[in-house]
Parts: sequence; C-alpha cells; structure tokens
Amino acid sequence: MTTTASGAGSGLDSHDVRRIALALPQTVEKEAWSMPTFRVAGKMFLTVPDDETSVAVRCPIHERGELIAAEPAKFWVPPHEAGSHWVRVRLAALDDRDELRDILVDSWKQAAPAELVAAYLTTG
Repeated sequence: MTTTASGAGSGLDSHDVRRIALALPQTVEKEAWSMPTFRVAGKMFLTVPDDETSVAVRCPIHERGELIAAEPAKFWVPPHEAGSHWVRVRLAALDDRDELRDILVDSWKQAAPAELVAAYLTTG
C-alpha cells in the first residue's frame, strides 16, 4: 500500500490504516479488486480504495443514514454500495488516530467471530 493524498487536518494516511487494522487479532491483508482489503476469519471488514483518501468499513444499514446525516464530511456511501453494509470514511475529516482506530475496531467486531470479539474486549 502506498501513501498518496492524506488527511490535511488529521494527517492520517493508508499506513495508519494498515497499522491499526493489522494490529487487530487474526486480521490478514489480501488484495482484491486491485486494492488492499482486510479480513478476519475470512470476512472482509475494511477496504482501501484506489486514491487512498478514504476507507470503506462495515456499518449496519439501519445506522448508516443517521451516521451520514450527523457527519456528512466524514461519512458517505457511493451509489454502487447503497444496498450494502458498507460506509466510506474520509481520512482527512477524522479527528485523529483514536477516531480511526475506533471506526476500524467497530467494523472488525462486525466481521469477527463472537468468541474472538469477546476475547479481544477482555484483553484489548
């Protein structure tokens, strides 16, 4: 993964995304659709689209609209993902690494097996 345009306000980039994602238990990186994707137990929870200025994470559809309405500078959904359980996150709009970590952990928890999430929550 290379670093291109990054968050002017937050300074976050694709290297931060990778470091945080790969620190989560049993996470592996796999290229798909010519982009980095991150998976736990074979389930994808994160992608880094081509321009690397944003990431796509899992988000329950019933929460997505409220999330986007509350912070449209941070979150959006491209038309081709409207029916999916994914939301895009603009790296430049995030406050800091802690916010990025919280978003990635939340997405990871949606894909990880329950026992792995429970173990992580008691030790992580």
